[in-house]
Amino acid sequence: MLVVVGGDGSVNEVANAIAGDERVELAVVARGTGWDFARSLGIPRRLADAARVALGGDVRAIDLGRADFRTWAGEEASAYFANAASAGMSGAIAQRANETTKALGGKVSYLWATFAVFARWQNTAVEVAVDDERRDGQMHDVVVANGRYLAGGMRLCPEAAPDDGVFDALLIGDLTKRDLLVTMPKTYRGSHLPHPKAELLRGRVVTVDAPEPLPIQLDGEQPGTTPVRFEVVPRALRVRVPRTP
Repeated sequence: MLVVVGGDGSVNEVANAIAGDERVELAVVARGTGWDFARSLGIPRRLADAARVALGGDVRAIDLGRADFRTWAGEEASAYFANAASAGMSGAIAQRANETTKALGGKVSYLWATFAVFARWQNTAVEVAVDDERRDGQMHDVVVANGRYLAGGMRLCPEAAPDDGVFDALLIGDLTKRDLLVTMPKTYRGSHLPHPKAELLRGRVVTVDAPEPLPIQLDGEQPGTTPVRFEVVPRALRVRVPRTP
């Protein structure tokens, strides 16, 4: 058993090291700014409860995502993600959140970064494919969710399941400031869908491209830009989760 004490970035680092290794079971003690991976799997944040899950919880084999992308230097690269990835404005939001103070916690850090980045963000035409479904148009973001929580507790894809063999891909269109202000509180309850400027698709492979490279994020880390290809890697990580009643 390998115990990770940290947030989503720590889980991401470990997942990239042990992906597909059936000998290893991962337990998580949630700390750090973002702990959306633990939220998505129902792993408690309280230390004693998390320790009990690590010692006596069930083992759940979950999917990972694999991303093929361009590094900031323009080279081709690949990496795994455990909970969620995206391309577009959210990549810039994750970078802003990581560069600023996190003393007030993950939720406040992401909210502050969202409004700061949104105020200056310029949308561009984006081409997206989710398996055989293709979309193009002005978009703020393409979210590729393996788990239901991301960005400090937002339930952007409230029905995403980490072991169903598909991603929930949320395409977020050309939002106005009013759209953001009205919709953002609903994302924490998972009640923002359906929305006239968003579309939810499901599939095993998601590709995103744009005329100008867009930043991507993998579990809150910012390794590079589009063009990017996300693919499900079925049941590639074994995690200790709370026992089923």
